[in-house]
Amino acid sequence: MTEAALPTAIRTFIDTTNAGDSEGFVTAFTTDAYLNDWGREFRGHDGIRSWNGTDNIGVRSHFDLVTFEPGDKPDSYVVTLTVTGDGYNGTGPMRFELRDGLISRLTIS
Repeated sequence: MTEAALPTAIRTFIDTTNAGDSEGFVTAFTTDAYLNDWGREFRGHDGIRSWNGTDNIGVRSHFDLVTFEPGDKPDSYVVTLTVTGDGYNGTGPMRFELRDGLISRLTIS
């Protein structure tokens, strides 16, 4: 798939992280979103905000898109990103599920 086909919510996830826009970042998620980061679970906007502060914008993460492809169910995608910053650094897949144009589930493993 071409980068132009990247769903808006995932593009927002990347762009707001790179811009350090925490409020914009949270709005890319549904109010009942679920995030699993290597077994650590976060729920809803408060959970997403917490994870963002400790593991994402709070540690100055920067994302570079490597690849993305459809997942195994409708409105799901596997996105490979290179992450740099003051936290995790490396390249790996993130599994997104979307609902109503927003991220409803994100699994990082």
